[in-house]
Amino acid sequence: MRLFRDEAPSKKQAVDRLRLILVHDRAKVSTGLLEQLREEIINAITKYVEIEEDEIEIELNTTETKAELVANIPVVRVRRAIE
Repeated sequence: MRLFRDEAPSKKQAVDRLRLILVHDRAKVSTGLLEQLREEIINAITKYVEIEEDEIEIELNTTETKAELVANIPVVRVRRAIE
């Protein structure tokens, strides 16, 4: 019997979705736009590096005068040539 288990994928997905909704509320950006931005970032950087897509964290923080895009993207390896 295992007392400590890895976090269930569905739980992680639910947490990620909740985080996305909170970012949306704070930044006043639609969830769809933030998700599209995430997908485009993934498409752009995977030409050059292999990443852990499930571990990506993207936030859009705003103040009264500016917005800040913060991305935590775990890189597995750098591609030597465009594949």
